[in-house]
Amino acid sequence: MDEITELLEKYNQKKLIKFLNILNEEEKRNLEKQIKNINFEQMMELYNATKKQVTFEEKNIEHVEYTDKSKLTKEEKNELDKIGEEIIKNGKYAVVTMAGGQGTRLGHSGPKGTFEINVNSGKKYLFQIIVEALQRANKKYNSNIPWYIMTSRENNKDTVDFLEKHNYFGYDKNSIKLFIQGELPLVDTNGNLVIGKDKKIKEAADGNGGIYEAMAKGHILEDMEKRGIEWIFVGGIDNVLLNIVDPTLVGLIIKENNLIASKSIVKREPKEKAGVFCKVNGKPKVIEYTELPDELAEQVKEDGELVFGELNILSHLYNIKVLKDLAEVKLKYHTAFKKSDYLDENGNYIEVNEPNVYKFEAFIFDAFERYENMSILRVKREDEFAPIKNKEGVDSPETAIKLYNEKFKIGSEL
Repeated sequence: MDEITELLEKYNQKKLIKFLNILNEEEKRNLEKQIKNINFEQMMELYNATKKQVTFEEKNIEHVEYTDKSKLTKEEKNELDKIGEEIIKNGKYAVVTMAGGQGTRLGHSGPKGTFEINVNSGKKYLFQIIVEALQRANKKYNSNIPWYIMTSRENNKDTVDFLEKHNYFGYDKNSIKLFIQGELPLVDTNGNLVIGKDKKIKEAADGNGGIYEAMAKGHILEDMEKRGIEWIFVGGIDNVLLNIVDPTLVGLIIKENNLIASKSIVKREPKEKAGVFCKVNGKPKVIEYTELPDELAEQVKEDGELVFGELNILSHLYNIKVLKDLAEVKLKYHTAFKKSDYLDENGNYIEVNEPNVYKFEAFIFDAFERYENMSILRVKREDEFAPIKNKEGVDSPETAIKLYNEKFKIGSEL
């Protein structure tokens, strides 16, 4: 206890010390165990960074080169597809789905992948839509593509239970592995760690950028190497049109001799709320819409297109060498200001109406700037982008279902 108290005093966690003293022995042991696993120096650095004004410092920012899939000639596309198909047919390709989130914003209790939509061909869960895409690819390329699912501590058990209940929607269980993304504590505006109803320090998933470290810790990279996997597609759970097995993308990255590739769509308008691809100091980068100054967001080229108009749709392809390298890298963290109810130092439960805590997240695309170049394949929004993020309006179940039905008309091959 003296060791714990000394640690907490060093980092000015006086409320936590007081809270420990009102717990019974078992509760105290559980909290002490958690405290010992927290990197307090890192947490205080992140907290102190919240006091600094975020400025856009990149001076040398320029448009990124891309390949427009719709403008490839038949010969060019066939050439790329042939390269990609060989990789898939020879068992060198895998898919990773990031599914650590809950469906709270959709009014759904449970992992987001268990959310169900009612399309023309019947009711489908988001996990089921991924499985059907994998099954189509396996049939087309006579393959057995491994599927890796990143969950969170919060939703892992529910995800496993759901997939087992539905018999993994008919997918080979031996080709599926789950792993859990990391977490970081929440910190209030005074630098105090936050206590939850369970009398433990509240932690939240460390963002999709935590995937690289999580894949190593979860022995996913090891499993991939055993299977002979060379190319790994990484995408989210909530885009019902996500093209998770695209030989054109595989062929492009290999032909251009790159190790990372992503897909983009044309930005709908300058203020669309998503990150855009660009080059900063000659390196590939995604700049979030919150960090792109208005004058840059609104710049146009001679043909009228936005200079920074290649929208990131979370559709990425990596060579396994990159994933092994990134597993050892600590990406920078971005700060989000959130609402979180908590227990005070006396054990009283406090409900809040306004944001009161900082959440720290790494972004998957911040890894791109470690490399000299990457391949960008521009695709059509109506073909590959129908996310479900909001309960109503833009990027909602209603808009996603409409786009899904338009693409997969009944009678056509899904």
